[in-house]
Amino acid sequence: MTAVNTASPALRNLSRVGFVGYGLLHLALAWVAAQIALGRSAEGDQSGAFRTLAEQPFGELLLWFVIACLVALAIWQAVLAIWGHRDTQGKHRIAERVFSAARVIVYLVLAFTAGKVVTGAPQSSAQQQQQATAGLMAKPAGVWLVGLVGLGVLAFGIGMLWYGLKRKFERKLEFGGGRSRSAAIRAGQVGYAAKGVAFGIAGYLLVEAAVKNDPGKSRGLDAALHTVAGQPYGKFLLLAIALGLAAFAVYCVFQVRYRKAGS
Repeated sequence: MTAVNTASPALRNLSRVGFVGYGLLHLALAWVAAQIALGRSAEGDQSGAFRTLAEQPFGELLLWFVIACLVALAIWQAVLAIWGHRDTQGKHRIAERVFSAARVIVYLVLAFTAGKVVTGAPQSSAQQQQQATAGLMAKPAGVWLVGLVGLGVLAFGIGMLWYGLKRKFERKLEFGGGRSRSAAIRAGQVGYAAKGVAFGIAGYLLVEAAVKNDPGKSRGLDAALHTVAGQPYGKFLLLAIALGLAAFAVYCVFQVRYRKAGS
């Protein structure tokens, strides 16, 4: 199989376009989280974020643009999963390529979810996850499987928190010094930390759903955000998470300019 130049201008432009849409998604998620914190009814999941985008002027066109961006990111990460991450060696390269393959799935699922919103699908991501969890829990050993998935999501959230606070994302950026570098690092730290907290709570709720045999606890990001809002001082914590998601949107803007195409 002929190797592909993962630092080519074509792939670099593909990633740049992709991060524009990914930033818009996180900006919409930040808005949804803020609405929940302020006590306004909102779907705190990806479907809710996509619906928020769809409600804007020229919203349908905007949503199709985001779908195209997510597909672009999926193609870029698929290329990296096969030929990329040459700046690492051995097991580290294998791990990075596995992570890229996982991101392909994530981006395609997000694009599919956005597509369903465009076509007017009535169910939200939270409702679909709750139904899927109920179906799985009805099967032999299903409760244990849900619990294991919850532990996996919880571990992912903790890992994302660590990834951000330790600035592990920094090596994927290339720029000189100055204010841009400092601002990008701060936005990445805050953004990854906020996402880590949200995913960690979602994973904990999945584990709780398994322990209590209650699929209603399993509504993904929507349940996580509403759970935070229901705690003492939860409104302020949720507003902090919303600001963190907005910071990640800003970090996506920096990635448009400074992200290495081959890593």
